[in-house]
Amino acid sequence: MPNTLATTPLYDVHERLGARMMPFGGFDMPVQYSGIIDEHQAVRNEAGLFDVSHMGEVEVTGPHAEAFVQQLVTNDVSALYDGKALYTAMCTPEGGIIDDLLVYRRAADSFLLVINAGNRAEDWAWMQDHNPMGATLANRSDDYALLALQGPAAFDIARPFVGEALDDLKFYHFIEAESGAFMECEHAIISRTGYTGEPGLELYIAPDDAEHVWATLLNAGADHGLKPAGLGARDTLRMEAGFCLHGNDISKDTNPYEAGLGWIVKLDAGDFVGREALQAINEAGPKRKLVAFVAQERGIPRHGDALAMPNGTTLGSVTSGTQSPTLSTGIGLGYVPNDEKYTAPGTALTVQGRRPVAVEVAKPPLHTS
Repeated sequence: MPNTLATTPLYDVHERLGARMMPFGGFDMPVQYSGIIDEHQAVRNEAGLFDVSHMGEVEVTGPHAEAFVQQLVTNDVSALYDGKALYTAMCTPEGGIIDDLLVYRRAADSFLLVINAGNRAEDWAWMQDHNPMGATLANRSDDYALLALQGPAAFDIARPFVGEALDDLKFYHFIEAESGAFMECEHAIISRTGYTGEPGLELYIAPDDAEHVWATLLNAGADHGLKPAGLGARDTLRMEAGFCLHGNDISKDTNPYEAGLGWIVKLDAGDFVGREALQAINEAGPKRKLVAFVAQERGIPRHGDALAMPNGTTLGSVTSGTQSPTLSTGIGLGYVPNDEKYTAPGTALTVQGRRPVAVEVAKPPLHTS
């Protein structure tokens, strides 16, 4: 059968590097090159380079741009200024999470929204259906390639190409390079957000520039231990950091408060979609809570496994699970009733997989504990 998956501008590069490819979010993506553990450790100790061009980008412009974004997401967009970004969520009227996303303010009348790959079509349709003020929307997902340079050595690798401005780049801020100023790219946004728990940068560039930037960074990072890294390591890294993955840990069936994302809900920021429902949840308290946990014996938690009390009484389920390369034991995330006797760090639980595995609730980030 023909391959119906979309590909990123770096697909041929991944093939030449011998990457193991897999479907993800409708794209044929590299899951690993030298191996998940090797790539994971490179990011924790030196640096790794990810192709995340499958992510979607929507530009919002015009005099109603800020008002549109403010009523669309849960966080306070009015607190942004040019060159500042924030993490937020789009919710249903019932408070369920449609997607988690990044909002970049480029100017008072210009914002860039970065959305998850698997949600690109649904998010775009939702935005178009929830634009009563008539902001100008443009789906620019195919006009951007996105690379993530992550790890302790990331800034040393990027500094020769970004210059002194990199030294002043704060967390959740970004730089827009003039045409040709960054590796002769047509355009470039250099952002500092991250999804690994390590220092790092995200590079938004034109698709035609992707191969050149990828190769240049790998060459420049050779003496810093930089390695290409795939989605496998990205997943183990984010789980160690305790970060949510949409479709696993958060969805329309979860709300920000139970997912530990209440900090991105600003109820006084305006009448955004889902505000009334979220206010009620906040006042009553969420019924369940997402917790992180670490296995106390051999066994790897898997998505869908039951989370239970040591006596076997089911409490909830595992939403994400893996073997931690840093801790050399199983780790995971999952929902349990919102009660300290189940959620407090140190609480003993079990994962009911192929066999029961004893786990202990822990506070992220797990790799620094």
